[in-house]
Parts: sequence; structure tokens; C-alpha cells
Amino acid sequence: MHGRRWLVTGCSSGLGHALATAVARSGDRLVVTARKAADLADLTAAWPDRITAVPLELRDAASCEDAVRTAADRLGGIDILVNNAGAGLFGAVEEVSDAELRDQLETLVVGPWRLTRLVLPLMRAQGHGHILHVSSIVGRTAFPGLGAYTAGKHALEGMAKALAAEAAPHDIRVTLLEPGMFATRYGASLAEAGCRIPAYDGTNRPMLEGSRGLAAHPDTGRPEDFAARVLGIVAAPSPTPLRIPVGEDAYAFLEAAEPADREELAAARILTTGPSLPSLP
Repeated sequence: MHGRRWLVTGCSSGLGHALATAVARSGDRLVVTARKAADLADLTAAWPDRITAVPLELRDAASCEDAVRTAADRLGGIDILVNNAGAGLFGAVEEVSDAELRDQLETLVVGPWRLTRLVLPLMRAQGHGHILHVSSIVGRTAFPGLGAYTAGKHALEGMAKALAAEAAPHDIRVTLLEPGMFATRYGASLAEAGCRIPAYDGTNRPMLEGSRGLAAHPDTGRPEDFAARVLGIVAAPSPTPLRIPVGEDAYAFLEAAEPADREELAAARILTTGPSLPSLP
């Protein structure tokens, strides 16, 4: 069925831009966001009758409220929210300052949480809705140098799990999208912590260099393929899985990580349920 009304964040490039294009091409209407509405001019020019561009600063409450209000007014409601906007911070745990951590979590957790809170009354009133959060495979695992980014994605996934149970009685579906490698500006735009401690270079620098070259990796997926998968997920009948990896590399990585998780659980069971350790004097 067409005629769905979308609010999609982070559409100036990459996954968001590809998704906005695919949604408009499908016949649906949507409001797209970026920090600068001018960065969305190509979308509004290509689809003037289907796409409305709105500036959005995720870290600003008033900006989030304006975006949701505008989307509801222009579209007559919001059927689908896609929390896609985000940015990464690279740095060892010891290198990341309080201010840098807060900024990362404001972007990855507080902003999407705020937008979710703002659209929920609209969806409950209309009796249906679908909220999709663009997480990552690091929502289930972790890489050195990406502690702050990983913490944000883990928090986003925790919120979504709770939300899924709360929203289900209101016919509001929740989906966590966990993309693998896609050709976006993520790696090139990855910010670095202001503090650098050389002791971590051997562990973390290779990860940073790999992230910078992500878009050129031969196995990197196309954003258009991501967009097609999202349209398929939205069109699929309920129920659908809460967490959905996107991209064959995402499945391969998570499947490869499963044995290590099981081994850790088994080792923990032995440690905590085996013979008691001798008490200290």
C-alpha cells in the first residue's frame, strides 16, 4: 500500500539519502532532515510533490519539536519514523572526554529517543505506526577505538527493546536496523577525540585507518541496497524481528561472533556455579 507518511532523519547523504529517494520513488510522501536544509536541495528538486526538507539539529530539543510538528502538519500525520541521523567519534575509552562522550550520546541516543517520544502520541492516536532505528553491528559487539560510538548504539538498542514491548499493544512496530559495511561518509567524517595517548596506537590506529577507507572496500554495500531492504521490511506483515542485520557481511560477522559469545557464557557459568573459591583471610 502506498500513501504512507515518513519522517526520515540524516538524509543529506549515504543511507538516509538513498532511503529518501527510494521512498519517494515508491509513491509515498516524506519529510527529510539534515542540519542544513540546503543539503537536501537535490531531493526536493527531484521530488517536489513528495519530499519536504526540514532542518534538524538532533541535540536541540526545540529543533526536534519543530521537525515533528512540521512533518505532522505537512503530511497530516506520521506513519513511519526512521532515526537514521548520526555521527561517529573515534578514541580509546581513556582518550574520550566527558564533553565528547556527552555529545556522542546526545546524537546517538538522546536525539532519537526525543524524536521517538514526540511521534508516539501521534501514532497512538491514529492506531498504528512503525519506528525504525538505524543501529549497527556494533549494537551487538564492539571494536577498539569506537567505545563511545558502541556505547551509543548499545543504549539505542536497549531503548528499542523496551519500546517494542511498550508499543506493541498500540499496533506500533519497532525495528532495529543493523547495517554492516556500506559506502557512506561515515568513515571519512569520523571525528577523533581531542586527546591522543600513543600507548593505544597499536590497538586502535589500524581500526581508524580501516574505518577511513571503508567506502572503498571491495565488500562495501551500496546505500541503494540498504534502502530496498528497508522498504521490504516496512511492507512485510507483522510480526517481524526486532533486530535485523542488513548486508551479507553483517550476518557473516554476527554469526562468526556467536561461538565466542557462547564460550564466554559457558566459562562464566563454570566460574560462578562451580566449587566456591577459597575465602580470603
